Amino acid sequence: MYNIIDRLFLEHDISDSDISSLLMDKIDTIYLFSKADEVRKLYYGNDVYIRGLIEISSFCKNNCFYCGIRAGNMNAERYRLSSEEIIQCCIKGYDMGIRTFVLQGGEDPAFTDEIICRLVSDIKRIIPDCAVTLSLGEKSYESYLSFRKAGADRYLLRHETADDLHYHKLHPDTMNPANRKKCLFNLKKIGFQTGAGFMVGSPYQTVEHIISDIRFLQKLRPEMIGIGPFIHCRNTPFENYDNGSTELCLRLIAILRLFFPDALIPATTALGTASPDGRERGLKAGANVVMPNLSPVNVRKKYILYDDKICTGEESAECLDCLKRRIESAGYTFSFSRGDHNNIKRE
Repeated sequence: MYNIIDRLFLEHDISDSDISSLLMDKIDTIYLFSKADEVRKLYYGNDVYIRGLIEISSFCKNNCFYCGIRAGNMNAERYRLSSEEIIQCCIKGYDMGIRTFVLQGGEDPAFTDEIICRLVSDIKRIIPDCAVTLSLGEKSYESYLSFRKAGADRYLLRHETADDLHYHKLHPDTMNPANRKKCLFNLKKIGFQTGAGFMVGSPYQTVEHIISDIRFLQKLRPEMIGIGPFIHCRNTPFENYDNGSTELCLRLIAILRLFFPDALIPATTALGTASPDGRERGLKAGANVVMPNLSPVNVRKKYILYDDKICTGEESAECLDCLKRRIESAGYTFSFSRGDHNNIKRE
């Protein structure tokens, strides 16, 4: 098995059957994680980049079967932050040292292109040395282009699964996997630092689906890859399904680091929710990004994509201090830099 890991380490590619072996066989994960960590340090050193997450709206027009803020969840508590509230979250985060802000929300029609563009341009005017990341779902090419012209630097859009049949088992017929993939390639074309990713252990997922996810990512070549274990959520069609495996998720972080050595890979909140030391273990498996929550405390419990989400009751400063201790205890450096992908040339 070392031969497969070493070949992936050296060549950043292996066959489908070899991927299957890494996913299914009992391998020496210590060795796998050590090689992934070695690659990450080669490209990014010990730095773990901090992104301030602001969850701007729990309204969503979509009905994804796994999501707690799906339109059909009549028990979800809805809120929508004002532009002024979002800007204040950014200013508060900036005063803490954060230089990247992630504006995430459901696909909320109330946040029109005009509002998003004005919001982004205002943030960049007030905090010119920050990076703004958007994660607001599927939009038209023209919408993405307007966001980019307004000053947005990055866009996150997890593809969730690259297999069309599997996609339709996770989403209603009103959603189209071809359109989601098209959105990702549009984002790349426009010049965004683009993030994709998928759930690990989602209902009906097979090894073949995961292999197709990796092959899709090879075609897209995103700057960021976010994965996390599926965690069920009450009041959704999948509320009684088993959660995804933390161990498989960690193994996949390492495999993705070896496939995509210069990717920015987060140790996600879902990973920390699934296991108390999940984020630290994710860093040791090759991740190099964490996203403390800067959202107002009074709305955090309303943005519930899955059950038992961590850090919903902490103040932003407490959340940041907690993450700093965890990162340093794992042997890494807490970095307040923008943390751009290393192929981005800035003045």
